[in-house]
Amino acid sequence: MSVPAAYLTVILIWSTTPLAIQWSAQGIGFAFAVASRMVIGLIVAGVVIAIWRVGLPLHPRARRSYLIGGVGLFVAMTLTYWGAQFIHSGLVSVLFGLSPLVTGLLALLWLEEESLTSGKVAGMFLGLAGLTVIFGDSHETGGAHAVAGVAALLTAVLVYSATLVWLKRIGDDSPPLATTAGTLAVSLPLFGLVWWMSDGVLPAHAPTRAVAAIVYLGVFGSVLGFALYYYVIKHMEAGRVSLITLVTPVLALILGSLLNGEDVTLRIWAGATLIGLGLSLHQWQALAGLLGKRAG
Repeated sequence: MSVPAAYLTVILIWSTTPLAIQWSAQGIGFAFAVASRMVIGLIVAGVVIAIWRVGLPLHPRARRSYLIGGVGLFVAMTLTYWGAQFIHSGLVSVLFGLSPLVTGLLALLWLEEESLTSGKVAGMFLGLAGLTVIFGDSHETGGAHAVAGVAALLTAVLVYSATLVWLKRIGDDSPPLATTAGTLAVSLPLFGLVWWMSDGVLPAHAPTRAVAAIVYLGVFGSVLGFALYYYVIKHMEAGRVSLITLVTPVLALILGSLLNGEDVTLRIWAGATLIGLGLSLHQWQALAGLLGKRAG
């Protein structure tokens, strides 16, 4: 698959992921939902690897990549699933839209991949302004545990961004499917432990929509999405990879409103717009380069 096609596919999958996460946990709990998703993902990845005879590299860089990716996936996804119970699915994507700002700052400190220009600083402030607009009203944070949910999502963004930069720093050249399988294999016991500690009980009845969402996330969100994501990481700079979250919040907000009846207020749209403008300003050079490649 070409890099642009992989890039667009990741955008489509990640736009539907927040809503699928909410649906998957309804009636069965977030811990079982995320653990069962990872089980499906690992099985599918293993089957594909066996059929295509991809192989699972175990050299030092590959092992470090599996470990960092697995632990990062576990922490970020656990916090995301827990926090998504208390806020709109579209807001999950909006909050993850802040990841390019965090990724850019971490890449500056860790990879020395870019300089902190005045435009990037202005973009960061616009992103923070957008976040303030969205959550400056008690209507968005007045629900039970909503503030804790937002805090969990913001922490997940930090972990996700740090994992992205760390994987880029490791520079493992293993096949994307192998990286996906190794990451899932490392994270699965941790997800199982969380489920066992939360209740450890198999649900007597699982809603059809929840089961469908889990299967979708296991196949597309965990295997295809992550495989293409790692593929894109290898062929693009970290800043450009993080531009995926420039588009997904808008699509996720629309899907949440149309399919889940979520009230997307003018305040949310205004905040999301500010965040989008901030991201565009912060990553202007990367965005202009990407658009230039497509035009060419």
